[in-house]
Amino acid sequence: MTTIRWGMIGCGNVTERKSAPAYQQVEGFALHGVFNRTLAKAEDYAARHGVPHVFDSAEALIHAPGIDAIYIATPPDSHEAYAIEVARAGKPCCIEKPMAPDHEACVRIRDAFAERGLPLFVAYYRRTLPRFRQIKAWLDEGAVGAVRHVHWALTKPASADDLSGANWRVDAAVAPGGYFDDLASHGLDLFCWLFGDMTDVAGFAINQQGRYSAADAVAGCWVHKDGVTGSGSWNFGAADREDRVEITGSDGRISFSIFDEEPLRLSRGEETVELAIAHPAAVQHFHVEAMRDHLAGYGDHPSTGDSGAHTAWIMDRILSRPRAA
Repeated sequence: MTTIRWGMIGCGNVTERKSAPAYQQVEGFALHGVFNRTLAKAEDYAARHGVPHVFDSAEALIHAPGIDAIYIATPPDSHEAYAIEVARAGKPCCIEKPMAPDHEACVRIRDAFAERGLPLFVAYYRRTLPRFRQIKAWLDEGAVGAVRHVHWALTKPASADDLSGANWRVDAAVAPGGYFDDLASHGLDLFCWLFGDMTDVAGFAINQQGRYSAADAVAGCWVHKDGVTGSGSWNFGAADREDRVEITGSDGRISFSIFDEEPLRLSRGEETVELAIAHPAAVQHFHVEAMRDHLAGYGDHPSTGDSGAHTAWIMDRILSRPRAA
């Protein structure tokens, strides 16, 4: 197998343990270069992780002949500009989620790669994790009968970083929906993989705390293409942390967490089955492995520009009627 040499734009927290190690561990891939707006940070990252090349501009990295593909690991407001440049360079690309701050930007990115026949992946890696593949297996085998509804409740208290303004996730210029953009996107994308695309979506987003510019309280509801209904509530100024999804079927229920590694629970009548399935050390490992297989012609990756853009459309619809607290 020919080794695909990846260049990485950005070297923030997500790259330390979740993603970049997988690009180094998966056979056939190599993390060959890195760029960060702060050159010293890129140099430090490369030294600690054994990345052989540091670039002083994103353009130099993207167009370098020794770089075959690009991983964009920056906050979402910069994704479009970098991605369009990657498409011009004629290289495959993986973009961190959310794919871009809004659906229109996602469509421009998707179309730029489609017009050139280039592979485009989005790092909604839960579609490849064994934990969630077990849930899909239960659904596919009819373990809870016909699926009726899915509900997700996610809450967390505001952190010191949130209130200091040091966190991009609370800056409306970068993430208009705040933590909803960063966190809820994972679950909404997963639900589309489990139940099919959504056909109708509505919601509200407000700022209850008044402590930063982005929304901090969001509620939404939707319908999947096969008639499964869904609802969600996300609050990022609550007293406690909660992360609970419940799938209601005609014959039982499945409950699980999107972010925590709590046991999966399948309940039917008096019977409850619990399964604990751990994530890999680099949580994006199977996502990266699936990209390798896709590029080698051994299968289709489950998270592409098409699915990433659909998730952005859903989020736009939920955030479509912001109002003052």
